[in-house]
Amino acid sequence: MKKKVAFYTLGCKLNFSETSTIARSFVDEGFDRVDFAEAADMYVINTCSVTENADKRFKSIVKQAQKKNPDAFVAAVGCYAQLKPEELAAVDGVDLVLGATEKFKITDYINDLSKNDFGEVHSCEIEDADFYVGSYAIGDRTRAFLKVQDGCDYKCTYCTIPLARGISRSDTLENVLKNAAEISAKNIKEIVLTGVNIGDYGKGEFGNKKHQHTFLDLVKALDTVNGIHRLRISSIEPNLLKNETIDFVSKSNSFVPHFHIPLQSGSDAILKLMRRRYLTNLYIDRVAKIREVMPHACIGVDVIVGFPGETEEHFLETYHFLNELDISYLHVFTYSERDNTVAAEMENAVPKNVRAKRSKMLRGLSVKKRRAFYESQLGSTRTVLFESENKEGYINGFTENYVKVKAPWNPELINTLHTVQLTEIDEDGLVRFNFVKTEATV
Repeated sequence: MKKKVAFYTLGCKLNFSETSTIARSFVDEGFDRVDFAEAADMYVINTCSVTENADKRFKSIVKQAQKKNPDAFVAAVGCYAQLKPEELAAVDGVDLVLGATEKFKITDYINDLSKNDFGEVHSCEIEDADFYVGSYAIGDRTRAFLKVQDGCDYKCTYCTIPLARGISRSDTLENVLKNAAEISAKNIKEIVLTGVNIGDYGKGEFGNKKHQHTFLDLVKALDTVNGIHRLRISSIEPNLLKNETIDFVSKSNSFVPHFHIPLQSGSDAILKLMRRRYLTNLYIDRVAKIREVMPHACIGVDVIVGFPGETEEHFLETYHFLNELDISYLHVFTYSERDNTVAAEMENAVPKNVRAKRSKMLRGLSVKKRRAFYESQLGSTRTVLFESENKEGYINGFTENYVKVKAPWNPELINTLHTVQLTEIDEDGLVRFNFVKTEATV
């Protein structure tokens, strides 16, 4: 009988794309992929270093696997596995820990899936993570996550990602286009571009530090691939989101009017402590440019609260900056100390109860911002791509500009695009609509 393998992914879209690629390598080796909730012969956990209490979360997931099959072989890969391999290897039940370069060769490290007495570690020095492995996630969702770039050369004082993933490097344009064509051939309607620092695309494309292509070159090339209905840019640094790219997206065949742009702080003093590569004036300019050419665009923002040295005045500066900015929603992160980062050694740490209070305030602001954005879209005609889950008798979908809608459950709507008119916001904060065309657009 075929061996069964299951996967659990923590963290970002990039991790999801890599888990999917790793899973396909198991299928190629004759394994059956099953859901993580099922009994399997092997469980692979793709870890994240950004998640607070990453070790506790990991231990909990290992226990879940052991409940399903106490004899299952358990492997850990990903960012946390690169940063603290010995720590993960010491967790009861863990048999194998693979670092940044080894994870894509995981099937080379397993034999008969016999349990090990101690967790076995194979982890390179992060300086050796200088080659690129392409990935994309399909089969799990109605959209695909397409990895175009990995690693980061930035030195933000709070971030462990360069330590976990290495230097900035890119897929070749030819391979990105090949992967995009493969995805579109599988009847997937939307592709989300992902990476650690995708605006840096082109660096390291052929193993050197030069830019063979730019992010704008990538965007223009992808816009010509047949069969792709939607292309969405994931998180992109404000200093790398150029006006030329914004202008191109506004006229694009496939790219949707949705940007997610990390801010991290609305205080220039804190941005300097973080060693970010821009100040608030540049961020204002980027938002203004998007609004000029795409008034209906959705703009999401990452922000960190409780960074060392963030006074009440600095926080209120951030709060008022975001409150006055024409953005659509926030992803709020509460700062937590990370080993081997500059910020972890900084003075004037913010008490954890103050961090929690500030986080709550910004999450409340995000609810208000999203509601205002949704209200601004009522009466407009949009295209909705429906998801695949039955959520308490309803099906959800997203417009091209990332308005989340709901309708009574109908499995025939799954993975179809429909033209709708947005009509009202319900008690859950989701938007109801009327079909403009009853048949699927696609």
